[in-house]
Parts: sequence; C-alpha cells; structure tokens
Amino acid sequence: MAETASKTELAQPLEKRVWYRSPITAAVIIGLCNFAAPGLWDAMNSLGAGGQQTPWLVNSANALTFALMVLTSFLGSAITDLVGVNWALFLGGVGYVPYLAGLYCNSVFGTRWVILFGATTCGLSAGLFWAIEASVAFSYPEPERMGLFLGIWMSFRVLGQIVGGAINLGMNVDRDTEGSINPKVYLVFVGLQAAGPFLSFLMPKPHWVQRRDGQPVRLYTNIPILQELRETTRVLFSKNFLLLIPLIIAGIFPESFIFTYMASHFTVRVRALGSFLGAVSCVIVANIVGTYLDIRRISDKTKARVTFGALMALMGGWWIWTIVLENNFPNDGEAIDWKSKHFGRTFALYILLMSTYQCFYLYVYFVSRQMAKTHADAVRIAGLVRMVQSAAQAVSYGTNSIESFALLGSAALNFGLWGLAIPFTIVLIRKVGITLNGPPADRGDDEEDNVASAPTLARNDSHEHEWKDAK
Repeated sequence: MAETASKTELAQPLEKRVWYRSPITAAVIIGLCNFAAPGLWDAMNSLGAGGQQTPWLVNSANALTFALMVLTSFLGSAITDLVGVNWALFLGGVGYVPYLAGLYCNSVFGTRWVILFGATTCGLSAGLFWAIEASVAFSYPEPERMGLFLGIWMSFRVLGQIVGGAINLGMNVDRDTEGSINPKVYLVFVGLQAAGPFLSFLMPKPHWVQRRDGQPVRLYTNIPILQELRETTRVLFSKNFLLLIPLIIAGIFPESFIFTYMASHFTVRVRALGSFLGAVSCVIVANIVGTYLDIRRISDKTKARVTFGALMALMGGWWIWTIVLENNFPNDGEAIDWKSKHFGRTFALYILLMSTYQCFYLYVYFVSRQMAKTHADAVRIAGLVRMVQSAAQAVSYGTNSIESFALLGSAALNFGLWGLAIPFTIVLIRKVGITLNGPPADRGDDEEDNVASAPTLARNDSHEHEWKDAK
C-alpha cells in the first residue's frame, strides 16, 4: 500500500505550475542553445564549405570533428550524470567558437592550422552537446507532445541557418561569382556563438520540470560510471539498435553532399539564398511532421510505417534525380547564379534534399524513443544515436573531401545507403506500436525503471536530491 501511495503522489503535481518550468519552455531553451552552437555551425556549412571558396579543407576538418564526437557522444550519459544537464550543455557549446574563429583566420590570413585546431575543440565539445540535447528531447516532454517538442527544437536548430542566411544574403547580394563569403560574417557568428553557452544555465533542471501528466523527468541514471558504460554498451549491441543503425546512417550521410553540392555549383549569393530558404523549408516540414507524430487518434504503428514509406520514396527519388543531374551537369564548369537558365532545377534539388533530410532527423528520434524499455535506456539510446550519426558524418565528410569522389561518387554512395537501410528498418518498424512502445510512462505503465534500484551517488547539481525526489 505504501508503495502504491508513493506512486500516486508521484503522478500528482506538488506545486503551482509556472510557465518557465514547463517542457515547452525547456524546448525553447534547448533550441536557443542549439541555435547558438550547432545551429550557427550548420549556418556556415549550409553556405557550402563553411563559406570558403572550395570545400576540400573544410570537409577534412569536419571529418575530424565528427570522428572525435563519436567518443564524447558515447560518454554523454556518464558525463551528464557527473556534471548535470546545465554544465553538460555549457561544456558542449564552448568548443564551437574556435572553429568559426579558424574559418575567419583562414579566410583573412590564409592560416590553415587554426581550422584543424577549431575542428578538434569542436569535436570534443559537440559530441557531448549532441548527446545531452537528444537526452533532453527524449526525457522532458510528455509522450503526447514529443512531436511538438521535437518540432520546436529542430526549428531553433535551423534558425541559425535562417539568421545566418539572411546576414550572408545581405552582405553578398551583389556577388554573382564564385568565391568565399564576406569575412565580416564570421565575426558576427563568433560573437553569437561566444554568448551561446551561457544560455544553458536557463535550462530548468530535471526535478524542476512540471509535466502535464505529473510524471517526473528521469534524465540521470545515477549508477557508477563503469556500470553506466557497460549498460550503454549493452544497448549499443542490442538487436533493435543494430537494426536502427542503417537508417541513422542513411538519414545523416547526405548532409556533407548537400553542402558540397551547394559550394561546388553556385555563386556566393545563391549559396546565401540557399542557406536561408533551405532553413525556412526545414522549419515548415519539421513542424508538419512533428504535429503528425503527435496525433493521438493515429496509432504509433501507423505513424511509423506511413512516415517511413513516404520518406524513403521521396529520398530515393531525389537521389535518382541527383545522379542523373550530376552525370550531365548543365553549367559547363561555371557557377550557377539565380539569373542562369539552369537555376530552377538545380537549386530546387538542394531545397528538396534539405527538407527531406530534416524529416529523417525527426523520424529517427521518433523510432528511437519507441525502442526504449526504460527511461535510463532512452537517455542511452539518445547518446548512441548521436554517436552513430557522428561516425557516419566523419566518413561522409571524409569522402567528400576527395575531389575526384565528391558529388557524383557521393550521390551514388548515398543512394546505396538508402537502399541498404530499407530491409533492416522494415524489420524494426514492424515492432513499433506492438512490442516497441517506449518507456513505462509512455505505455501508461507504473513500473519504475530497473535503474531506480541502483545505488545512488552524490553528484554535482544536487543529483542525489533530485533522484530521491523522483523516487
């Protein structure tokens, strides 16, 4: 009876609701943190080659960044347990600044090593940021509003591209030739990114969040670090996660091709326009897909299958179009401007690839959340998804740094990965809504996670107090 009472109390809000402790407020704050860190990084990349004249050095630096992110993404849940969500976000954001500073130094002074140094700091920092933001997205929202949370989060992620694209377009609107962007753009972005990490301290701590269903947020696993690493490894090699890996790779691999395509074929002002319009299209589709995934009268089983079928059909069509176009590209070696007769069909491909790429992001998180049997596993899966994405992007940017392989070779490789993902993902999504229904609260089950019985440890950010409150 005592146990039942405690669980009943757990599901009831114990204090007056305030807007700044709601999951939606947390979505906005995590979105702002994302805007100031990976969002602005994406803004520069969406110009193609980080705004540089040619993509080869920047693609090599990005390959280094993502290779290092594999390690810190894997350690994400353990590090977050040690330092807390706010410090994890702060540490995850500080490494982005040297990379943008390196792009500026290379553009103005021709200094190459600073880009590689910035890529190193970015990689060590960004892996942790990716892991913790995904963990927040999995843990903070109510199950019926997860699509809304993801839509807000992803909208702020591409807001960096909207702001960056608008700034770049304003500064480069008269540049109808190839080349690098105006170096002053880098200084604006460096200033924004330097302020970004401090936004992390606005994020409500897990035990402060007031969900509408009265359930506590379970973000910390609160077990010894070595045990946590063993548990993370267990999830990594589980059958369901291994089935998910091809979809993660097929969804994330196109990014480097898309940005290399933009840098290789278009004038400076078209690259700026693409950064802006591509981001706007991503915001629209992200919120449409997020709203669809939140419709309660449609089962998770149906949503998983319909969305998968639509995304794979669209992306397959885009890759066929890309291969045909790259095999006979119409500009005869000259950069395409918006005055060019070939602008429409070549630029439209970029927008369509960007939009579908954004939808894949959302869909991967939807399926990943369904795979989690406990709240602790949801956090681990979030970090592992980011780890696999980082590894895939390291290879992707590495292949696109090879001039003879990039574009046509990369498009063919992406098409092959798209085809490879189909059979594995079909096996996985057939379980969604049947045996894969998300953590206990998502299933309407009162069972507590097995991790709740693990010994608690004294940690920073009052974790021990938070865990006892949650229990």
